[in-house]
Amino acid sequence: MSVTRGDNDDSTSWPTGFAWARALCLAALGLATEAEANTSNGYNLPLGVHLPEQGHIRTTHGGVLDLRRHRGGGIRGDDYALLKFRHSKGAVPDTTLLHSTGVEIIWTVIPVVILVVMAIPAAKVILMMEDTRNSELSIRVTAYQWKWQYQYMDAAEGVNFFSTLARDSNFARQLHSGIDPKTVPNYLLEVDNPLVIPSGTKVRLLLTSQDVIHAWWVPDFGAKRSAIPGFVNELWFKVDPGKEGIYRGQCAALCGRDHGFMPIVVDVRTPEDFKNWVETQKAALKQAAARDGRPPGAAPLASLPRDSAPPPAAQVLSN
Repeated sequence: MSVTRGDNDDSTSWPTGFAWARALCLAALGLATEAEANTSNGYNLPLGVHLPEQGHIRTTHGGVLDLRRHRGGGIRGDDYALLKFRHSKGAVPDTTLLHSTGVEIIWTVIPVVILVVMAIPAAKVILMMEDTRNSELSIRVTAYQWKWQYQYMDAAEGVNFFSTLARDSNFARQLHSGIDPKTVPNYLLEVDNPLVIPSGTKVRLLLTSQDVIHAWWVPDFGAKRSAIPGFVNELWFKVDPGKEGIYRGQCAALCGRDHGFMPIVVDVRTPEDFKNWVETQKAALKQAAARDGRPPGAAPLASLPRDSAPPPAAQVLSN
């Protein structure tokens, strides 16, 4: 299976209204516009796996960086003037210039214009990011120290498992393990049970936590949201067809000791492959439930760490 990741190639257009506003602001600052923003300097976000959402997130972010960079250039110019025209260098102040209404208007209007230019496209992108309507697959995600529980809804209802750090990474990270981490594939970025989703599908995650604050983050999805105890957060993402593969992320919150050992792996498959995977999972869960005497839909014991039993809070949530 191929692995598809975002890169620094910026082939997307600016959100409607951003290009002319950005050009106007830069013209007001006396600066020339550039053909593309942050195409290869490594400061911008990954292009992402879904356009226009990730494309607009990236281009808005790049535009704001451009404005801040040019504004920073103006500030450096002020610093240069202070050093160049100082008293010790023989500069003589103009005592006749005591007040200029025009200058005050200019330095008040320009920052307001810059803020408006930044706020309008940013508001549009935020509203788009928060719109979870018309989702085609919902998954409940519960965070624990140090694992994720995925409970599928909709067409995949009943599929439920835990995702923890892969055993080879877990062994290698131990003090005096004698294992060179460089010999472990995807060290600290591999799990035993990845989240599997279909491409071309709007996926909604319902995020919560059973202990401390965590954060579910996959950079290529343009998605990061906190998992808070006693509260349900939402986020959505969509992987375009043809971009199937493995995508990796991590818990992005400082959730305590071993926080760095809580990776996220998402396996994106075609809709047909995902349907077959769901059927296989449901059949395996029924067999395991019948064998172990557990209720249907309970998380398979094989997905839990062998050295610990599931805490009471890890039981399957009722619908």
